[in-house]
Amino acid sequence: MLIRRLPETLANRIAAGEVVERPSSVVKELVENALDAGAGRIDIVLSGGGRDLIRVTDDGHGMGPEDLALAVERHATSKLPSDDLLDIKFLGFRGEALPSIASVSRLTLTSRREEDDHAAALTVHNGALGGVQPAAHPVGTRVEVEELFAAFPARLKFLKSERAENEAVTEIVRRLAAARPDIDFSLTLDGKTVRYQAQGKTGDGAKARLSDVLGRDFAGNAVAIDAEREGFRLSGFAGLPTYNRATAAQQLFFVNDRPVKDKLLIGALRAAYTDLVPRDRHPVVALFITADPAEVDVNVHPAKAEVRFRDSGLVRALIVSALRHALGASGPRVATTGSDFAASAFRTPQRTSFVPPHPANYSSRGYPMEGALALAPHFAEEQARFELPVSADTRADAVTDPEWTALPLGAAKAQLHDTYILAQNGEGLVLVDMHAAHERLVFEKLKRERGHAAAQAMLVPDVVELSPDEVSRVLAASDDLQSFGLSVEAFGPGAVLVREVPSALGEFDTGTLIRDIADALGEWGAALPVAERLDKLASTFACHHSIRAGRRLKPEEMNALLRQIEAEPSAAQCNHGRPTYVTLSRTDLEKLFQRR
Repeated sequence: MLIRRLPETLANRIAAGEVVERPSSVVKELVENALDAGAGRIDIVLSGGGRDLIRVTDDGHGMGPEDLALAVERHATSKLPSDDLLDIKFLGFRGEALPSIASVSRLTLTSRREEDDHAAALTVHNGALGGVQPAAHPVGTRVEVEELFAAFPARLKFLKSERAENEAVTEIVRRLAAARPDIDFSLTLDGKTVRYQAQGKTGDGAKARLSDVLGRDFAGNAVAIDAEREGFRLSGFAGLPTYNRATAAQQLFFVNDRPVKDKLLIGALRAAYTDLVPRDRHPVVALFITADPAEVDVNVHPAKAEVRFRDSGLVRALIVSALRHALGASGPRVATTGSDFAASAFRTPQRTSFVPPHPANYSSRGYPMEGALALAPHFAEEQARFELPVSADTRADAVTDPEWTALPLGAAKAQLHDTYILAQNGEGLVLVDMHAAHERLVFEKLKRERGHAAAQAMLVPDVVELSPDEVSRVLAASDDLQSFGLSVEAFGPGAVLVREVPSALGEFDTGTLIRDIADALGEWGAALPVAERLDKLASTFACHHSIRAGRRLKPEEMNALLRQIEAEPSAAQCNHGRPTYVTLSRTDLEKLFQRR
């Protein structure tokens, strides 16, 4: 078999397979070129899902006639002035985008520099280069891509529906717009336009742009991130744990303003939100990493979607510690969307048929008497017969201390269904899941005491019968259990002996706890990291000790629990990530009764 050099057009089409996967790939490359050209405004127009037309117009510095033909040649770029791949300061740098796109479409490139009298245009049709012609265009560049893959049916049939392609383009533009809040973006899909107005690049401007991209609720449910370590700076915003989504689509990562989807960053984010969000939910974040280009390799993926850090451990540690610190410093906060959901759960009662008052309550003219319905004679005396005795420590006025009402969770007013605490604060009312909240408090206490937890010797050691497999799993984890104050020993082939239990847990069913631990150890597997395994064990302990639904609390116990929740930064969600309380403001209450 003879070795031969491939024709230039065929080589370009093969290269296009790496760069131009679908219309969204074209949009990404063209918008990145516009950003590299210093554009302040970028307009993107698509027709037919990108098959018929993709037009990207910018007001950047433009190109001269002599640069147009060179721009559509492979590996021709202005973005590596020093030929140093360790000093990449632009989004694009390979010089493959325009020639790859031109090899599978009809591409028209029109551009003008500020010093030129007129613009110049160049057309390339499926790799066939035309001549440079004079054209009319303001300063900047317009790139039109028509008939994408029209000459390549095998590629065209792999495109998805027009709607799916439009959604992919929208996602690309969203991420680029989030990366550069100082740039004006507009996206027009088949005549419908979405615009992202230019904001400031930092502070409130960045938050406003992220609210445009991630939703208007994001700004009020996120904490600011700003941390630096050994030349790496992490900034951005992280959503509260209770402000989460069913997918990871609302997680945005940027490295030197480059949108990326990197496994290292996703793993660090997951570690930071461990035991803060439910297992099947995902936090909403926008994180920006800024570093010396020499510390980041962006040349590891054809579409530049992934990066490689020189010190990946440092980056992971920075993300985990910064997020944990910021979320902890914000105190126990629940997402405002929780109150919206709570308010929507209330149902207005069905309008019932009107029953007129008794005729005795009307005057001779037919009008209601003063005070509407008159009370029956001796009503007060009859009512007193059915009142229940109320002790001093259970009266509502015993827990209306103004100082408590001024606190975030306020003063306890009642216990509902022996499960929820109803409290009143200065803003409205608070409904607390007492079991979930106490479970979180115990969990955090166990984590702090891990390794030096006080243990209480049992008067009579407890024998817990298990299967042989369960016994082996529990004994293998005996050192981990001992770090929480739980001492277990082998007791024959089908049982373990419990000699000591954690003092912090008080009274609980030892047998049930040991069996649950054995089941959990079997579910986690041996590959689970040590730190994560210990946290999961702490969560299992906490679940067994926390206040159970159905237990009636005294007012002082309810208020003590509220004060503990306020003091614990992570207490807004339980160990499983569910919210521990919801709030309804006075405004919410007024809306429920249509006062607003």
